[in-house]
Amino acid sequence: MHSLGLVARLGEEFGASVTVDTPLSAYTTFRVGGPATAVVSCPTTEALAGVVRRLDQEQVPLLILAGGSNLLIADEGADMVVVRVASTRHWVEGNVLHAEAGANWDAVVTAAVAAGLGGIECLSGIPGSTGATPVQNVGAYGVEIASVLRRVELLDRATGSVRWAHPEELHLSYRHSILKNTDTAVVLSVELELLDDGLSAPIRYGELARRLGAGDGDRLAPAEVREAVLALRQGKGMVLDSDDHDTWSAGSFFTNPIIPAASLDEVLAAARARLGDDVSMPHFPADDGYVKLSAGWLIEKAGFTRGHPGADAPARLSTKHTLALTHRGAASAADITARAREVQGGVEEAFGVRLHPEPVCVGITI
Repeated sequence: MHSLGLVARLGEEFGASVTVDTPLSAYTTFRVGGPATAVVSCPTTEALAGVVRRLDQEQVPLLILAGGSNLLIADEGADMVVVRVASTRHWVEGNVLHAEAGANWDAVVTAAVAAGLGGIECLSGIPGSTGATPVQNVGAYGVEIASVLRRVELLDRATGSVRWAHPEELHLSYRHSILKNTDTAVVLSVELELLDDGLSAPIRYGELARRLGAGDGDRLAPAEVREAVLALRQGKGMVLDSDDHDTWSAGSFFTNPIIPAASLDEVLAAARARLGDDVSMPHFPADDGYVKLSAGWLIEKAGFTRGHPGADAPARLSTKHTLALTHRGAASAADITARAREVQGGVEEAFGVRLHPEPVCVGITI
């Protein structure tokens, strides 16, 4: 391919490493995905910006890849150049944590807790890179990145310019920002403004509060909260472990559906028809006349149990909770896709609610 010569030159110019016909399964937590034309690993922010800028100028199709924890790539691979974000520096200044986009997210949380700073301890154990956190407004256990985000350094791919964007520009909402599902900009680095009084963010999530013996809104030592969050996530197979196939996944595969409040009665009626008049379906107020439902509850009540469809299947629901689709060691991307479509179709048939996948899918439509 004509772009290989350009990629080789860029590798030399920016100090990036280049591999050819590399299986992308090596770079994703799902551990599936065919080869790319080339993978260019950029060790610095300057290299990342320079490589992307030049490839865009030459109109070379490319895919930005960092931790690979929210990515499902087709077995055929990607006929494009993969630019791997490998810039990993992170440091603390006062109560501000600076992190390059390729920094391992849990290493960033660890650094914050070690510095006695609060605010992101509830996001412990989430796999992937720091640059992805504002893109999908990462959240867990009652905390979202929106609550601590100070600003984001972006490469504008249309102009090639680099600038800092503030949170209000990103329109952060539940698992979403204007950066998600677009190729308009690349996150180069992130700044987080954390709490410097030695206490965590207020505990708002019931399951976590019960484990900690805390009341709603209590604030505890960040290290104590981090330990409890890691224990909860490990119990659900949500902390990466090469020996545990329940962690060979992209985490929660479907987002919690958000529906118009006017549609809630229809969904409740479907639930009662299926499960009985005394059914209690979890639902929560969302913004602007919408209601958020529990994807996990919908999946389970549609008849999909943990470990579905059974021990012999190469792709299964997690044995620990139904929100994760997992690779059991011999699965293809097609196997995972088929399982996702089965669950999606079953929930829609049962309740009239369509689940939407959280991972970015390359060469795949679900």
